[in-house]
Amino acid sequence: MKKTHDKIFSTVEEAMEELREGRMIVLVDDEDRENEGDLMVAAEKVTPEIINFMVKYGRGLVCLTLTEKRTSELGLPMMVGDNQSTFGTPFTVSIDAKRDVTTGISAA
Repeated sequence: MKKTHDKIFSTVEEAMEELREGRMIVLVDDEDRENEGDLMVAAEKVTPEIINFMVKYGRGLVCLTLTEKRTSELGLPMMVGDNQSTFGTPFTVSIDAKRDVTTGISAA
């Protein structure tokens, strides 16, 4: 990534360009929230290799951002009816490959 400044963090514009180019970024939140970083890539640029990297090195959930409309179209119910989590993150039930995967997270 080309840096236009000497700061640790990229600008939003730089991060967006990385995503447009199909590269993965680390999106960090505030210390007052979860104080963590999430691996992020544009959905249309995802490959099995990227998913494998996320699973191997991210060691957490692989999440997909969906609109409420798309969630409804896919018939994905919310994980819980009354979300009591600190930040109210609206997770749906877990999903995986459409077929031939029975072991949890995979790049299928």
